[in-house]
Amino acid sequence: MPTPIIESATEAIQRVRSRDTLAVPLGPGQPPGFLTALGERDDFEDLEINTGLLLGLYPIFTRKGVRLRSGFFGPAERGLVAGGHDVSFIPADFRRFAVALEMNPPRVMATAVAPPDESGHLSLSLHAGATIEALHACGRDPERLLIAEMNPSLPRTQGWLPEYPHRLSVEEVDVLIEHEGPAPLLPSDEPGAVEEAIADYAQAFIPDGATLQTGIGAIPSQVVSVLAEGGGGDYGIHSEMFTTGLMRLHREGKVTNRNKGTFDGRSLCTFALGDQALYDWLDESEEVAFLPVDVVNDPRRIGANRQMISINGALAIDLFGQVAADTLGPRQYSGIGGHEDFVEGVGSALANRSLLCLPSTTESQGQRISRIVPTLAAGTCVTTPRHQVDLVITECGVAELQGRIIGERAEALVQIAHPDFREELRRAL
Repeated sequence: MPTPIIESATEAIQRVRSRDTLAVPLGPGQPPGFLTALGERDDFEDLEINTGLLLGLYPIFTRKGVRLRSGFFGPAERGLVAGGHDVSFIPADFRRFAVALEMNPPRVMATAVAPPDESGHLSLSLHAGATIEALHACGRDPERLLIAEMNPSLPRTQGWLPEYPHRLSVEEVDVLIEHEGPAPLLPSDEPGAVEEAIADYAQAFIPDGATLQTGIGAIPSQVVSVLAEGGGGDYGIHSEMFTTGLMRLHREGKVTNRNKGTFDGRSLCTFALGDQALYDWLDESEEVAFLPVDVVNDPRRIGANRQMISINGALAIDLFGQVAADTLGPRQYSGIGGHEDFVEGVGSALANRSLLCLPSTTESQGQRISRIVPTLAAGTCVTTPRHQVDLVITECGVAELQGRIIGERAEALVQIAHPDFREELRRAL
């Protein structure tokens, strides 16, 4: 196979047609130099870009003739929507993005990579996700264009050989861009009294030897901090996202991965986001394996782990136990991700537990409102259905819903609502 053409980002963007389809990975897999340069063009007639969780404010998405199809909204997508730009949400969990790319393969794909190793392989670094097979397919097709953006700031990470090599060979790539810039950083949210109280309740349900999955935000970070400082250990990690907190758990000697039940010996994830210390630790590390999302988020594999404990958040939950984690009313706020996959997978065995953690209240238009509500607001999409919900935790306590009848579930949720809203909720029973 031919060696790739080495170009600047300014040269590479000229290979994108005025009418074209482009896909880049979610979040940390995005090539910032290429996307920034693409915004210098204003001659697009119909450019469709598929991605999710933008980690930069790229002008390309404000250009006329450019359509963004996102599988996960973050602050950038919400800002683009508020600005009236052409942004649409793809209702799919993370696993199904791979199927969507197979159904409608884009002509152009671009991804961030670490510089090649001695064997000429380009590590996909911080992101495996749903695009690995699509990148390989793009590289094999002479009618399509595969662009790789090398960044020496990105860590070289590993997959699980031989089944899941987390890399591209240089020969697969059509165009290679050299880009120097910082790796995408995710500042840690500082926990307050509410997050600390929730973490204290949560840690009681995490036994020694448990296999852990944690989501994003101050609450999961605080739970991991409590575990790192506590006396337990022998944990395994099987998580969609690998975080700075999970690295700390490793460093404190709390993670062994010795008997998870699947992929023993290494922590498992499909992407990572955190601080520079995390990326330095991940570089050339053999302790963490990055696998495709359809493997990591497969509910059957999740449920096969020993004492699997998932820790996730929610925006609201109603008295039926229906969970809204990605919309505020009809407004798209984030995405589905692996939320339901982990709740479903954990529910396959009695020793497993799913923890949905959320503050009991939030602020909206200057008023405090309850996150536990009689019924979800009109237009709200259910992220996780009521029949899959196990434990719900607020700073006011724990509601165990699994195995309870409807009235018992509702009363348990009222008990962990903020005291100021409990009577109002009881009147709705």
